[in-house]
Amino acid sequence: MMTDRRIRVLVAKPGLDGHDRGAKIVARALRDAGMEVIYTGLRQTAEQIARAALEEDVDAVGISILSGSHNTIVPRICELLHAGGMQDVLVIVGGIIPDADISALKSAGVSAVFQPGASTQEIVDFIRSNVRRPA
Repeated sequence: MMTDRRIRVLVAKPGLDGHDRGAKIVARALRDAGMEVIYTGLRQTAEQIARAALEEDVDAVGISILSGSHNTIVPRICELLHAGGMQDVLVIVGGIIPDADISALKSAGVSAVFQPGASTQEIVDFIRSNVRRPA
């Protein structure tokens, strides 16, 4: 039965940002919490991330972005997920995101933004509490 399936999370590093330590720490924390994690690797396009999310049938997409291009890349990922019929996929963002940009990201489809200092437990708890599971 589908409800017994572990939560599947795609962790993605879009754009030219080459720093993935935080993404790997979060991915490990999610795995240790019993989730299945798919890590895309560095320098992924919005199209590659959305395609991987669809192919892997994930419940959540975690985007780690430090490059300052979040206002362009993240809404595009959300747009592509919705176009692919993945409206129920939880999208979270972590990284260097100014407070002033958070509301626009949420309007684009992001469920939560985790800024520097957020704990991995906060992220785990948020995903567990907000992933929409099939009945």
